[in-house]
Amino acid sequence: MKRRLGRLARAVSGVALVLVLWWAATEILSPPSYVFPGPLDVGRVFLTRWSYLLHHAAITASEIVLGLLVGLVAGVGTALAIAATPLVRRLVLPAVVVTQTLPVFAIAPLLVVWLGYGLVSKITMAALIIYFPIATAYAEAMARVDRQLIDLATLNGASRTQILWIIRAPGGLPGLVAGLKVAATVAPIGAVVGEWVGASAGLGFIMLHANARLQTDTLFAALFLLAALALVLRAVVDRIADRLVRWQPSL
Repeated sequence: MKRRLGRLARAVSGVALVLVLWWAATEILSPPSYVFPGPLDVGRVFLTRWSYLLHHAAITASEIVLGLLVGLVAGVGTALAIAATPLVRRLVLPAVVVTQTLPVFAIAPLLVVWLGYGLVSKITMAALIIYFPIATAYAEAMARVDRQLIDLATLNGASRTQILWIIRAPGGLPGLVAGLKVAATVAPIGAVVGEWVGASAGLGFIMLHANARLQTDTLFAALFLLAALALVLRAVVDRIADRLVRWQPSL
């Protein structure tokens, strides 16, 4: 409890320091509010348009969470298939790498054309970004499981499937946890990029329209909400993921 209170106090102090420096910069430099709004301008947006902002934040949050779940399931399934046989690894792993060489801004318009302007295209975009770190991290972790354990299981008559589920899958959990933490950090990118390309709601939609109308204070407010969503998601994922590898104190 003391450590948690200490971390909370440090976080609050850090936020307070940033706000003070931000306020001082706007007071000293006096830039136009449409170029660089001050904290009071952004706070005024939160007070006057809080319901509007929360409505769109909830839509983006649902896209991020659903995209994370879809990407997690697809990534774990792919990693298990890669770890199952060397043939699948040689065939599937290059395709997984190719999915990350394509720029997200090139994929997003196609997803909107194929899947429409609704939630499905945004969830798919988020899932594609989340998919790679989970699939690769888990597959590589399973490939690096202690070879002596596998040899011992083989000598005792274990089948390849039994080795996968009893040794490789649990042994690769630290890699899955690491990939999941990275995925939780980048998850908002996919949803927001999808909203920029085509959407009628969401924080990305707010940013796009606020930028076009020089409503920079609203743009900042949406950015802060997106950052808050990312921090909350990462904290929740950290709490859940660390329970999977309690026997790994280094994580």
